[in-house]
This record gives sequence, C-alpha cells and structure tokens, in this order.
Amino acid sequence: ATVRRNLPIKGAELKGVVQAMDFLKQNNKRVDGITDLGEEIKATNKDVIVIGGGDTGSDCIGTSIRHGATSVSNFEIMSKATPERPADQPWPFWPMRLRTSSSHKEGAERFFSISTKEFVGDKDGNLKGLITSEVEWIKTPGQRPSLKEVPGTEKEWKCDLVLLAMGFTGSEMTVAQQLGLEADPRTNIKASAKNYMTNVPGIFVAGDQRRGQSLIVWAISEGRQAAHHVDVYLTGSSTLPLKGEGDLPRV
Repeated sequence: ATVRRNLPIKGAELKGVVQAMDFLKQNNKRVDGITDLGEEIKATNKDVIVIGGGDTGSDCIGTSIRHGATSVSNFEIMSKATPERPADQPWPFWPMRLRTSSSHKEGAERFFSISTKEFVGDKDGNLKGLITSEVEWIKTPGQRPSLKEVPGTEKEWKCDLVLLAMGFTGSEMTVAQQLGLEADPRTNIKASAKNYMTNVPGIFVAGDQRRGQSLIVWAISEGRQAAHHVDVYLTGSSTLPLKGEGDLPRV
C-alpha cells in the first residue's frame, strides 16, 4: 500500500502540514550526504505535532528531536491502550497494547482520544496552530466502534510543523483503472475471497491490493493462495498447496 492517508480538514493546504514519509525520506537523503533535497523540511526550533501513532509516527518523533525541535507532541485518535494484552484479544491475535518506543522516551508528550478539526495559518499561508477536540469510542456488540466528539473539549495548539503519520489507504489504482477492475468500499481492488479473481476473468489480486494496508506475512500468504487459483485457471488443476481453513477470524 502506497497511497497515503490525508486529513481533509480546513487548512490542510498550509505550508507546514507535511506527510510523514516526505519528512523521513528527505532526512534519510540528508544523512546520506545528498544535497539536492528540494524544499527543506526540518523541525529545528519548531513546535512539532505528529498526528498518528505506530512506527512511522515514532520515527517522526525521534527525527524531530534530533533536528532540535522546540517541542514534540504526538496525537492519537485511538483510546490509550493498556500495557497488558486486552481480554478480548487472546493469543494468537495481535494485541492492541500500549507500546512505548525509544523515540517516545526521548521527550515527546503523547495525547490519546484526540481528533484534529482544523489547521490554523497566518496571513502568508504558514501553519501556526491547530484545533482539536477530545473523542470517545462507542462500542456496540456486533458492530464496528463509532467515534463521538466530546462537547466542550475544543483546544487550540501552537505548532509550526505537523507531520501526518496516519498510514495508508491502499495501493495505487492506476493499472486497476486502466483494466476496468472494480473497487470495494474501502478502495481496495474487489476480488473473490475464494479464488482471488477480480471482476475481469484472468486477473487476480492479493495482499495489499485486495485487503488494504497490512503485514508482509499476509502478502506472502495471499500470494501463495492466488498462485494456486491462477494455476487452476490456466491448466484446470493445481498441485500448489493451499493453507486450508486455518486463518484467524478478523476482530
């Protein structure tokens, strides 16, 4: 998955609202001694807010601190997890636990259950702050959790640089559109879970293209499954292995 998740709110076009991967990629080039970097993106002497948790957000925090940022804050829309494995996520499910990296320990302040509503700029189009509100997640058995804003919790924050580390929405769709492949409601390429074939006979998809941003082990697993069904489509049968019914259900 390479299509980055944006934050489509007022002020998103302001100078100083930057995608995390642009920031990190440029820094890696700088470390490698490359001087032709285009417009410089540095956190030096700036109040930095990293929106989004995970490894990418952690990398942004550590890099900003090394640049000499005045302050670094980390916003996460999810509720603060517990250090222990949640009761509803037993092994071997991946537990949503609170994870603290070495970058977090270097000095960033973390805020949970917080949603960014608006970026605030000056008259010259430069970012000077943002507005947030607190949120809570409403859980209903059998349904996906819903997000609710907590009234009266709006707050304005000073910042010169915002780094968007909110993951990816899916893969590039250029080839899929050229081939006339249908997409599902999550913008992934729509394919049968039984044989990985799309709406166009003879075209199969697997991994991030079918399920969205996920782990490399899923790409390997689905690639092997898809290979079996491609073989069947081409030859009528296959000796390539299938993994059977051993997958974990999604939670």
